[in-house]
Amino acid sequence: MIRSLRTGALGVCTAAAVAAVAFAAAPFSAFADDGEGFEFTLYAKQVPPPGTNESSPPPKVGDHPVFADDLYKTKGGDTVGRDGVACAVVRLSGDQVDMDCVGTILLNGGPGGQLAVQALTTFDTSNDTPAAFDLAVTGGTGDFKNAHGYIRVTPDGDYDRMDFHITKR
Repeated sequence: MIRSLRTGALGVCTAAAVAAVAFAAAPFSAFADDGEGFEFTLYAKQVPPPGTNESSPPPKVGDHPVFADDLYKTKGGDTVGRDGVACAVVRLSGDQVDMDCVGTILLNGGPGGQLAVQALTTFDTSNDTPAAFDLAVTGGTGDFKNAHGYIRVTPDGDYDRMDFHITKR
């Protein structure tokens, strides 16, 4: 749910994005609902928007970057969903960029449905390896109806590891 957005002189500004994938995804029934919720791990890889390059201008307050990712059961394995994330740059302080992001994750089959997520996250543009952060799960549909919890997002090479901790009300 998160890859890098190159920002010229400020270095890498990693934005809070979640994961995206093709509709013809294999189900991941090993992560079935235990009656109280779900815990599982997926891997996200950004789908770069057309025209993206490393010479983009540095971020400024009011910018609205958007992101999409593919979600996988394993790095490069079967796809299980997709996402879309919209952010707003809300604060700049030196190399620190605060981004307020909201997103939707669509997962296909066992469990299936959508998850709504959001985060206010600070990224250090001078660091090529961003720190892990949490996305708040604010709701869902399908198997995720009445979901809440969080997703820990950790950079992992060309991917982001997403550890889902979902409970149901």
